[in-house]
Amino acid sequence: QRFKQGGDVPSAWWRLFGSAPLNHLMDQAIKASPSLQAAHAALRKAQETASASYGGFFPTLSGSASNTHSKAAGSTKPLTLYNTSVSLSYVPDIFGATRRAYEGLNAAAEAKRFEVEAAYLTLTSNIATAAIQEASLRGQIKAYGAIIKAQKKQLELVKAQFKAGAVAKTNVLAQESAVAESKTSIPPLEKNLAQTRHLLAVLAGRFPSEGVGAKFTLKSFRLPQSIPVSLPSKLVEQRPDVRTALANLRAANANIGVATAAMLPQITLTGSYGVGASKMVDMFSPTTALWGLAAGLTQPLFEGGKLRHEKRASEAAFNQAAALYRQIVLSAFQDVADTLKALESDARTLKLQLASKRAATATLDLTTQQYNAGAIGYASLLTAQAGYQKSKVALVKAQAARLADTAALYQALGGGWWHQEEEKKQK
Repeated sequence: QRFKQGGDVPSAWWRLFGSAPLNHLMDQAIKASPSLQAAHAALRKAQETASASYGGFFPTLSGSASNTHSKAAGSTKPLTLYNTSVSLSYVPDIFGATRRAYEGLNAAAEAKRFEVEAAYLTLTSNIATAAIQEASLRGQIKAYGAIIKAQKKQLELVKAQFKAGAVAKTNVLAQESAVAESKTSIPPLEKNLAQTRHLLAVLAGRFPSEGVGAKFTLKSFRLPQSIPVSLPSKLVEQRPDVRTALANLRAANANIGVATAAMLPQITLTGSYGVGASKMVDMFSPTTALWGLAAGLTQPLFEGGKLRHEKRASEAAFNQAAALYRQIVLSAFQDVADTLKALESDARTLKLQLASKRAATATLDLTTQQYNAGAIGYASLLTAQAGYQKSKVALVKAQAARLADTAALYQALGGGWWHQEEEKKQK
């Protein structure tokens, strides 16, 4: 693998692994995942709330109509009064309360937008990791199966030697024990494999019993050779969690303005026009017109310190959001640094494991020949078998770890969500 400084991350980064089953599962999960659907619903709610607050910049206009029948004491005839009116009310945003509230809700909606991207990135990363985990487990089960097959073959040879009187009964028992011990490694792997399959089904929006159809093996994955590494300035722009924290910081800043404006005077302008008459036919007469204009000013005088403390609380919330933003940025850089280091270590480990397996295979072949020729004792053969078994399983784990850490790096770099925005604009 080569690291490309300043390289870009594609939106469908998992396609770089060259796994058609993974690509198909991702497409299905993105459409059916309840967690992603919930994130989209939360975004729509935040956007509609922000849009609703925009109405505060405009006057409100309402109309009413009534028909009242009443009879006064001592009167023999009831009185009927018809009334229609239109009222207009307006609160000028002199001190910016409406503007800052609108800014805060827009920032909250922006935070929800990046939470959608974070949910998308988490979903796709979890699916990729689980698929690689399944491939690793299948590889380990296959490795143990091959080991057990070879051990059983050796067991038959030892039994034949025992019948011929060439070896002791203890050699047969030792080989049977080795076979049984290898078999005990498979049930835990099969349990983990089933649980991983259940996880993949749930991530795809299905019940565990429905499954996902495709089966993943290490051969179905291709290791991406060119790995992008974002510049620090780009990383801050790319990570959805960083962008969410920044939007929350903006919302907290706007809330300070709202709390400050609440301590200042508020002016209300109202006007109404209507008609009132005792007969329906008189409703259109100029003499029945009713109108009114009013202006009011409200200034909080004593709230028991409520407004002052609310402002201080909003300032503290801003400081909290600023600190959280800094912490998330630091964690983002740590994630990238950790995954880069892990990939470097994975490359060395895989190289060593390949050499170890070659050596263990050669050792086992030679030891088996020497034992069958009677040149060495059975303990040496068991040691060689154990070494081969360990190296074969370790190689599978090393291959899977390199794939998983590559997926983790794409996640740490933000997952290329910004390309989705570009694709939507093009459509």
